[in-house]
Amino acid sequence: MSNKLNLTLKVWRQESSDSHGDFVDYSMEGVNPHMSFLELLDVLNERLITEGMDPIAFEHDCREGICGSCAMSINGEAHGPVKSTTACQLHMFHFNDGDTITVEPWRAKSFPVIKDLAVDRSAFDRIIQSGGYVSVNTGSAPDGNAIPIDKETATMAFDAAACIGCGACVSSCKNSSASLFVSAKISQFSKLPQGQPEQKQRVLSMVAQMDKEGFGHCTNTGACEATCPKDISMDNISTMNKEYLKAILS
Repeated sequence: MSNKLNLTLKVWRQESSDSHGDFVDYSMEGVNPHMSFLELLDVLNERLITEGMDPIAFEHDCREGICGSCAMSINGEAHGPVKSTTACQLHMFHFNDGDTITVEPWRAKSFPVIKDLAVDRSAFDRIIQSGGYVSVNTGSAPDGNAIPIDKETATMAFDAAACIGCGACVSSCKNSSASLFVSAKISQFSKLPQGQPEQKQRVLSMVAQMDKEGFGHCTNTGACEATCPKDISMDNISTMNKEYLKAILS
């Protein structure tokens, strides 16, 4: 008995941010269950190109779950139904023969659709840029033990730094809040001695830029943490709020 899958893909097609979009159905037969979801889209695009049709636009880079480019919702869930997994690392054996799979871009005003499944996430870049720099001496790398850091603090900073900026938190939040992303970037520096000199200005600037970009406010529903492919904790949002209050009151 063949273990190949026969699937129906309902893919959001939209020519540009100014045009009207809609779902288009594609029949996929004989799908290898061991291919990734992006490889499935590759196979579909090869077929569309061969048939003289416009291929589906979607972002990808590393395809190793690191870059955060594969920003898409699969069956209504950011990156798909498997927890702690990016779309590029989602394999087709998680689906059943005969399934209909719906694929669409992030749905957030601050992430306008560029084309099809590709959205403009440059708002995240501008938030990072607003945070400025970290005052460290140039030259050769310092010894790893030159600045003593306790294990708990180092672990919290490392966990926050694991954020890949994919935007799943924004897509899954009912308010399209970017608080989990921004708080992770603030926490990874504020937890460490190297981030202390610019600590106050960093949190003020990044929160102000987040608001300027049009992201909504956090209401602590937890959808962001639940759908984050890197399991970024909402504890970082508490850290951001504390750092922000200290900065404006000092």
